[in-house]
Order: sequence, then structure tokens, then C-alpha cells
Amino acid sequence: MAKQIAQRFGITKCFSDLKEMLRVVSPDVVHITTPPQSHCTLGRECLEAGSHVYLEKPFTVTASETESLIELAQHRGLKITVGHNYLFTLEMLEMRRLVEEGFLGGRPIHLESYWSYDFGDLRYASAFVGNRNHWVRELPGQLFHNIISHGIAKLAEFLDDEVTEIVATAHQSEQLRSLGAEEVLDELRVMIRDKSGTTAFFCFSTQIRGLNQLRVHGPSHSVTADIITGSLIRQKTRSYKSYLTYFVPPVKNAFEHLRNARLNIINFLRQRLYQDFGMKELIERFYSSVRKGSPVPIPYREIILTARIMDDIFAQIHPGRSQVPEAQASHVPVSSVA
Repeated sequence: MAKQIAQRFGITKCFSDLKEMLRVVSPDVVHITTPPQSHCTLGRECLEAGSHVYLEKPFTVTASETESLIELAQHRGLKITVGHNYLFTLEMLEMRRLVEEGFLGGRPIHLESYWSYDFGDLRYASAFVGNRNHWVRELPGQLFHNIISHGIAKLAEFLDDEVTEIVATAHQSEQLRSLGAEEVLDELRVMIRDKSGTTAFFCFSTQIRGLNQLRVHGPSHSVTADIITGSLIRQKTRSYKSYLTYFVPPVKNAFEHLRNARLNIINFLRQRLYQDFGMKELIERFYSSVRKGSPVPIPYREIILTARIMDDIFAQIHPGRSQVPEAQASHVPVSSVA
């Protein structure tokens, strides 16, 4: 497959051994898109060879691995990031701008992140459900582990570093149960509270169709970023006299949807509205941080917090599962994580 891609894009060299590639080519940046169990080991090899690293989600298997890689990158003066491309879609960029400009009327009070995952053709689900040795089955969080970092990362952006409470519950849907893997769960609900009192709710479901949203509620107003429709809905809280309460807000909501439709048409015509816009934006920002020495697009604080929340979730829903053995960490100085 590597040879086919090399021929297709006119690439002169391809390798089946990482060490050889690092020695022969000395790449500026390495994108690691292998199963999560290998992320820490491969990421460490690339950093030690002097390459910046783009790691596909999830960043690593455990929070301690995450912290170790980030510490090594900082110690070597290199950049590292994670492929949370949905943080950089058009609607998420607009939402971030509104929050930074004070649209909420203060710090976020409550967050809601919804992530639906449609199995579609059940042959995909059968591949890992029917194989106990499938790499998805071997992750501490199994199916959740490979997917939910997208939705958790959206919450981490607005939560304090110190999370004081996480309550997670999970179960198996009837659809997945019919495939015969009793221990594989595919429905997850999580409640979170941080030290400042901000609360958050996370929902992952294979049964809900077409619901990928982030809702941010503030003291005055709220915003909803809808990944599926590429929309940002602004919800302003205001009191109306008498029966106007039943008429004015629905009209305003209708105008919000019309505004989004207009913006989507404009962005489509400008070739800015497409499925991989978030990935392109994230990669361009990461490369820019490498060239200019500017901050990485996703703060390390958020990457670490996402990993810690996931560790806590999996410890609750799979208490009997052992963690995947971690790669031996190199002895590097512990530096501050920004």
C-alpha cells in the first residue's frame, strides 16, 4: 500500500521500518496514524530522532503516556499535537470567537457534548466484535477508547485542570447485543464537574443518528455548534411580555437557521465548506507553529486533561480490565506543561 501511494503522488521513497525512515529521510514532521497501542512508542522514537509529531486520536492509551510524550517534546524543543480535527471546523472556530469575545456573559456554566457513531454497514462492527484479539477490543476502553476523545476534547477546552467529579455509566445497545459480544459496550453517559463549578455532560451513542454537537451555556447566552449541519446557533436569553414568549424566540431561532444556511452557501461557493476542512485547518496551524515557533493549535493542557478524563471513565465502566502496558519512559526532566 505504501508503494502504491508513493507511485500515485510521486514520492521517491517509502519504508516499512520506522527507524530506517528516520535515519534515511530525517523528516521534519511525522504523522502517526497507527492503532493507539503503538502511539507512545512510535511518538517517542520520532521525537528522539528530532521530528515533530502529529498523532492521530486518541493521543495515547493512558494519561501517563500522554504526559510522558509531551514532556519529551518540550525537553527536545519539538512540537506535538493530536488529530482532534473537529475542534477546527468552521462552526467551532466561530463558536470559539464568540466565547472569547464574551458572548456568554461570563465563563461557561454548563457544557454538553454529544457524539453519535453510526455503525452503518454492520460488517464493520462484526470485524471487532467477532475477534477478541482485534486491537479495538484490546484497548482499556474498547470501542469508546478509539472514538470519544473527539467529544471529550471539546469539553476539556472549557474545563479547569482540576476535575473534582466524574460519574460514568455505560451499557450495550440491543443492536450490538444481537452480534453476540456481551462485554463490548456502545452507549456511554458521563457527568463532569470541575473545581470552579462548571458542569459538563457527555453522551456517546451508536443508536442516536446524526447528533454531533457541543452546547456551551453561559450566565446570559448560549451557543450550539452542530458538526453534522455545519451550523452555529446563538441563543440569547431575554424576557418577553405576555404571549410574546411563544412567538418571538421561535422566529429568532428560524432566522438563526436561515443565517447558517446563507453562510454555508457562501462557504461552499468559496470552497471552504467540505468534510475535511477541520483536518486541513488543524494541520496547517500545526505546521505554522513548527515553522514560526508559535504555540501549538491544541494546548497541551487540553490534551492531558482529555486523557485524564478518559482514564477515569474507563476505570469506572471497565473496572476489571487491566491497562495496556506502557512503554518504558525515558529519563527526561519534568518541565511545566502549558
